Amino acid sequence: MDNYIFELDENVTRTPVSYPNRYGMTISADLYRPKEFDESQRHPAIVIGAPYGGVKEQGPGIYAQNLAKRGFTALTFDPSYNGYSGGDPRHVSSPDIFVEDFHAGVDYLGTRSFVDRDRIGALGLCGSGAFSLSAAKVDHRIKAVATVVMYDHHRLFSKGFRDALTDEERNGILDSLAEQRYADFESGVPTLVTPRPAPIGFDENTDPVGREFGEFYSTPRGYHHNSTTQFTMTSNLSFMNFPLLANLEWISPRPILIVVGEHAHSRYFGEDAYEAAAEPKELHVVPGAGHVDLYDKTDLIPFDKLDEFFSKNLT
Repeated sequence: MDNYIFELDENVTRTPVSYPNRYGMTISADLYRPKEFDESQRHPAIVIGAPYGGVKEQGPGIYAQNLAKRGFTALTFDPSYNGYSGGDPRHVSSPDIFVEDFHAGVDYLGTRSFVDRDRIGALGLCGSGAFSLSAAKVDHRIKAVATVVMYDHHRLFSKGFRDALTDEERNGILDSLAEQRYADFESGVPTLVTPRPAPIGFDENTDPVGREFGEFYSTPRGYHHNSTTQFTMTSNLSFMNFPLLANLEWISPRPILIVVGEHAHSRYFGEDAYEAAAEPKELHVVPGAGHVDLYDKTDLIPFDKLDEFFSKNLT
């Protein structure tokens, strides 16, 4: 057992698998299926992406396991350059490649004899919410897409939290990152973002958002050695330059479910994506939930709603 943050349910099987993405990197993934699984039949399947900075042994595995208990084949993976997936240098973050990882997951699922190619869905948590929507725009093999506490990292890095970044501040960041590229080139080792976005050690004076992430990633609750929440500094340039959620109307007539927490600091990302998307679409608010609550708190995660959505639309 590699530090999964949850116990494997006796009614579910988990199989380690790997496969290449379009860039030739090997993706490390886990395939979850019901214990009593008939491989002679073709089943609906869902590819599930991790929060930005997360890995498959954390929240995505919790979602995959619970959807497998409801009859789905569920695949969750480590993003390229991270976790046990391939790609060097380590901890690179790329909007294009992270979206490609969803396409590659569909490639894998759609070539399994026990998966119905016409019943594949996608589910993205946090940053993967935007990656899953972006993938669905151009990948018609994704028949339904759901996001949970979605983050749009293009918008966050280019405009700041709640779009508060000024032009002067943005130009200062771009100047700094331009110099960082020289430093990385000369050293041969890319510098990671510091301080760690999920702080190790926090108190009542810690920024509330940072503390929320720290309470998960930096404590036994959600800790995994492959999930430092740090990416290379210059990765932010790509996110600033490439919008993820333009043309969301392209997903229609395939359905979208956007799940937000009532008290989540990320709620506005999901609500704005919902407004930009075309029908059919649904916004589901989880009462009493914050952002990180919906990574692992199974009493709050709306599994019944996700089951209903995918069961209805992967038919």
